[in-house]
Amino acid sequence: SIESVYTGGCIAISQDETRLFTTCNEDIKVLDLESGEKTAELKGDTDIVTSFSVKPNGAHLVSASRTMMITVWDLSTSKAVRSFKAHDAPVISMDIDGSSTLVATGSADSTVKVWDIDRGYCTHNFKGHGGIITAVKFHPRKDKLCLVTASDDGTVRVWNLKTSKCEAAIEAHSSIVRSIDFTRDDDGKAMITAGRDGVINVWDWKRMSLLRTIPIYEAAEGAGILLSGTSIGTGSGANTNNARIIYSGGERGIMRLWDMDTGKELFEQTKELNAKHAFVNVLYLPGSQRLVAVTNDQNMLFYSATSQLERVHQVVGYNEEIIDMAYVGKAQEHLAVATNTEHIRVYNTKTLNCELAYGHKDTILCLDVHEDGYIMATGSKDNTAMVWMVNMSLPPNQRIVCVATAVGHTKAVGAVCLARGSDFTFMVSGSEDRTVKMWDLSPLRRVFENPQHAPALVEKTGPIRLNSLYTFQAHDKDINSIRISPNNDIFATGSQDKTAKIWDVATGKPLGTLQGHRRGVWNIAFSPVDRVVATTSGDRMVKLWSLSDYSCLKTFEGHTNSVLCVEFMTKGTQLMTTGSDGLIKLWNIKDGECILTLDKHESKIWTLAKESSEAFVATGGADSTIYIWKDTTQEEMDRLHTEEAKVLEQQQALDNFLRAKDYRNAITLALSLDQPHRLMTILRDVMMAAEHRHLVSPLDDSVSDEAFAENRAILGTLSVDNVIGTLAPDQLERLLGYVRNWNTNGKFSRVAQATLYCVLTHYTSQTLLALPSAKEIIASVQPYSERHFSRLDSLLTDSFIIDYTLHAMDVVAHDYMESGDDSEVGH
Repeated sequence: SIESVYTGGCIAISQDETRLFTTCNEDIKVLDLESGEKTAELKGDTDIVTSFSVKPNGAHLVSASRTMMITVWDLSTSKAVRSFKAHDAPVISMDIDGSSTLVATGSADSTVKVWDIDRGYCTHNFKGHGGIITAVKFHPRKDKLCLVTASDDGTVRVWNLKTSKCEAAIEAHSSIVRSIDFTRDDDGKAMITAGRDGVINVWDWKRMSLLRTIPIYEAAEGAGILLSGTSIGTGSGANTNNARIIYSGGERGIMRLWDMDTGKELFEQTKELNAKHAFVNVLYLPGSQRLVAVTNDQNMLFYSATSQLERVHQVVGYNEEIIDMAYVGKAQEHLAVATNTEHIRVYNTKTLNCELAYGHKDTILCLDVHEDGYIMATGSKDNTAMVWMVNMSLPPNQRIVCVATAVGHTKAVGAVCLARGSDFTFMVSGSEDRTVKMWDLSPLRRVFENPQHAPALVEKTGPIRLNSLYTFQAHDKDINSIRISPNNDIFATGSQDKTAKIWDVATGKPLGTLQGHRRGVWNIAFSPVDRVVATTSGDRMVKLWSLSDYSCLKTFEGHTNSVLCVEFMTKGTQLMTTGSDGLIKLWNIKDGECILTLDKHESKIWTLAKESSEAFVATGGADSTIYIWKDTTQEEMDRLHTEEAKVLEQQQALDNFLRAKDYRNAITLALSLDQPHRLMTILRDVMMAAEHRHLVSPLDDSVSDEAFAENRAILGTLSVDNVIGTLAPDQLERLLGYVRNWNTNGKFSRVAQATLYCVLTHYTSQTLLALPSAKEIIASVQPYSERHFSRLDSLLTDSFIIDYTLHAMDVVAHDYMESGDDSEVGH
């Protein structure tokens, strides 16, 4: 799954630059810095985390939440070590000193406290600020033991931890101070402060005097000092090797570099095309010389400080609502995702790393990918459609390039579809303005034929503006879906006007109308093998239509809410659908039966994307989560075949044990195979054989002790009794379960009662009561046993008439013999 890992708030990076820590509501996620994959999770309480900081040695993380509690976490086990109450209001800012011993917390109650992390007690309590503490920072020199704090009234204070006194109170900002930093290479002789008043102040630490004010003309949300000697690679010919450089980022959403000694701007990052984000925080990674900008749409953008602030990496924190998806790339290892934002996200499904592509000015509503995996089309609320070249093997800034724009719709473009096959020359788009446009893609042939050179071609001429071949009003309401047939002869549209229509590609003329849905049509799909289409609707139905006479062939019912997406699967023999009920269903087209229902999403599922081989299917929806499903049909069949073969082998082994009269192994194997009827048959046959043996060879005084004991066996033979008397607890519990079931049928009650008698003879009551289901079994066995006893008692009572009859017959025969002659008696 691809889930949200950052919902806004505090983030931190370990000093070794391998782990990224993010706030996700009341939890803290631990991510691999390069891949963005979640490696651990710190489960918080029910309140949102307000601030946290990581020890420089990486052993512990200290967090604070709205409950005013501070929690110390052991990062090796991801468990809380201790918790204690810190302030009378939430902690807003936090910093840990270089020795990993002390943590400073700044609160909304205007106080600053310093805590011993390992011992959990407060060492200092500083008061003096008149507002919310917005920033705290320890001086880098460990022997200094100084703490710098700032509040939303623009005041900066310097506290001496040795004397517990305020050494300086600076009022050089007119708004909230967001950042405090020190030079690293000269033991912190210079300090900078930056805030939302649009200036960066440079201070002499020893004299605590203002050296200069650098106006940046934007509210700074993050600022700091690069390592001295950092070459920023501006290409302007200016030597910056010995310069002290300040970085800043804020409401404009761009990174900027400044000369700390002159106050001049050295470099400004090229703004992402049509990007609307602002930066809410900026972190510096001195080891890799990268700047991490956190955006207000919960993304983390990594810029190289030595390569002209080129964006080299990104981690997507929050997906918003997943609107549309499709697999891209020749290997189909990447997933293009349209969320409730103006940029495209392309995820690597193996590593979960994500690329961002900017171009649209408003939310992207739809996308489509050609089967070659390199060409993608998108439609947006900015009334335009765009064509992109996607090649994930190129450098980061060349992987997703806009090569063409389609401008002409007067309202949001809600559906786009690229022509199929290798020789495709057009694209179809549908809009909320109820029109369909056919776009000529022939000017892009040179780009399509040389995908490796697409970035260079576009850089010279810019994106090509496409021409419309024809335009017509297709429906009476918004168009939700457009699909082109596999042979490029016809295309289909689905609309909120409750109809789907079939159109001729060459002329744009209508060929047929599919009427039958009682709500708007959300999605439509062509079969890859038959002349049929499938439609989904808000009436909770999926319909299959003939393209010969446009009649409804089948209706699939099973979703409890609107059906939003449909795809043909397994060479056109199955349908997969998703709905507002959060369910994914797989249908057999032949019999119309739903054979599989998947329930994982927590809200409506807007989109369904299948890999070209159909080995994987991705779904995404309003719960901001993408789930990737694997087709395990073949594995399941192999598993069933293996189990069947194993069962056959065990059955043969059971037969062999019975022929050899190896009752111990036979009974144990029957229990392991869970074959109660086979076990009952074994016990019944053994008991009947013993009865036959008793009738043929009755006991006399000359019989041996062993034979006498054998004939008194409960279940017919001592070997069987011994097997029953030496079962493991789990086997004994299973056997008693069988006895309970046998006992409900008078036909098998004799075997059940004999087995129960054998168990009661060999096991103590304590052993039996220790079984998990003992009470349940006893409660079930008792009433049926009483019924069997009552029946046998009645039979015994009834049998007395036989004794009486036989006795009477003996008396009559005796009297007759005394009164009759020999011939009559003989007769």
